Amino acid sequence: MKEGPAPGSTRPWIGVVGPCKSGKSTLVRGLQTAGFEATQIAQEHSFAPRMWEQIRKPDVLIYLHSEYETTVERGLEWTRAEYEDQQPRLVHARKHANLEIATDDPSPETVLMKVLDYLTSSSC
Repeated sequence: MKEGPAPGSTRPWIGVVGPCKSGKSTLVRGLQTAGFEATQIAQEHSFAPRMWEQIRKPDVLIYLHSEYETTVERGLEWTRAEYEDQQPRLVHARKHANLEIATDDPSPETVLMKVLDYLTSSSC
């Protein structure tokens, strides 16, 4: 995980969490291309509920959600039980997210635009 924004940066450091195949990597790349410091936080693989904030708490936490069926459609070969195993690991981060987006239907571009709209309209 990156250490955060460059010294003197006025832009927020953004962390992105969510289950596998929810679009985290795609969103982070889009945010970085737009000039934001962003990183994917692998909270779904951690048994420490607060890992997302213990390593370095992001200024803005984005939670992406996708249903099991969507993750399979996106190419992940896993069972519903494996998907369900990730959900409790994400509860704390989801509860503390500044923005939550369901990524089942919208395109990656639409998800990015929602996040950019949030970042530019809020006092991040």
